[in-house]
Amino acid sequence: MTELLEQAIERIPALTPEAQDDCARVLLRLTGDDEAFCQLIPEEEASFANSRAQAARREFATDTQIQDIWAKHGL
Repeated sequence: MTELLEQAIERIPALTPEAQDDCARVLLRLTGDDEAFCQLIPEEEASFANSRAQAARREFATDTQIQDIWAKHGL
């Protein structure tokens, strides 16, 4: 194990359980594990399904809606 990896691993126990799981998922993904990178809650799954259905129907935000979002965030 490299020194840099050892340094990173030494810091993990100080993280929250959620952050520790995030680190584990990243390492597993980088080492070729096909485990899902993140687990979505049912509400997130439903939101993505709705977004995909809107895209399939070609229902996209208007230029004005996009400009409003950009303006809201100072872009």
